[in-house]
Amino acid sequence: MALADRLLAAWYDGHPALHVLRPLEAIYRAVVCRKRQRFLAGELPTYRAPVPVVVVGNITVGGTGKTPLILWLIEHCRQRGLRVGVVSRGYGAKPAHFPWRVEADQSATVAGDEPLLIVQRTGVPLMIDPDRSQAVRALLESESLDLILCDDGLQHYRLARDLELVLIDAARGLGNGRCLPAGPLREPLERLESVDARLFNGGAADTGEGYALQLRPTALVNLASDQRVPLDHFAAGQALHAVAGIGNPQRFFNTLEALNWRPIPHPFADHAQYSKPALTFTPPLPLLMTEKDAVKCRSFAAADWWYLAIDAAPSEAFVTWFDAQLARLLPMRP
Repeated sequence: MALADRLLAAWYDGHPALHVLRPLEAIYRAVVCRKRQRFLAGELPTYRAPVPVVVVGNITVGGTGKTPLILWLIEHCRQRGLRVGVVSRGYGAKPAHFPWRVEADQSATVAGDEPLLIVQRTGVPLMIDPDRSQAVRALLESESLDLILCDDGLQHYRLARDLELVLIDAARGLGNGRCLPAGPLREPLERLESVDARLFNGGAADTGEGYALQLRPTALVNLASDQRVPLDHFAAGQALHAVAGIGNPQRFFNTLEALNWRPIPHPFADHAQYSKPALTFTPPLPLLMTEKDAVKCRSFAAADWWYLAIDAAPSEAFVTWFDAQLARLLPMRP
């Protein structure tokens, strides 16, 4: 098991050795708390966009389902007649310069896997830049928009925001409740008290803590042909190789098991880069991966490689609440 995996397991399952990291945690907490205090006091150079900015982020390290929620928000806003754009850090992207406009025909190496997935799925105007404020400026210079969605960036205080949505993995929760490096938190738990909404990925129902969000498999898509088929294309009991290079690979493997398939799990690091030899497994079986992984593998995909299309389904109460926020932020819309 890699060091990062061992540390992740310790954060969520517990380990007595973590106490030796508490002095470093205290330093980290002091730094992030001071940064937020400066933001709230107006001491940080912060850019406020001329249109509302909605940040979709998390308070923990690792994947919590931000990209599926971003995809849902794009479609939901468009259905209400809003012109929406997206900005992202573009983790792992290597464009010629920043800010960079992501187009559907670019490679994941240039654009980053998650931004490329979002653009290929929706065609939304999307700009990447580690400085999200620069990305917003560049996007608004080239597009007339009503709303900006910021993919991640909860802790990126150089960009003012009008709404903060935080994703939490309902199964894993917040681990041991400690900040990095003694725990998985990017900011102290108290930070959750100031966000506008908390969504629990995998939550069975809304609670006083937040709204429920389900990620629902909808189809199988062939990487080589783009053929889209229903989930029953694979019969119950189908054995297959399962690849996941996401923040929480086990969630993907659990999803496949819940669909009554028999996955052989092949977890990779988040944002992993792939090659055909690295994904050639024995015995020969169909290979199923996440959509995020698929954007990096289409150019060398074999005929029996598929990805699982997944759509976010937030609770009705969240939808009602979010529509009320849109009405508040954009009161002049018809």
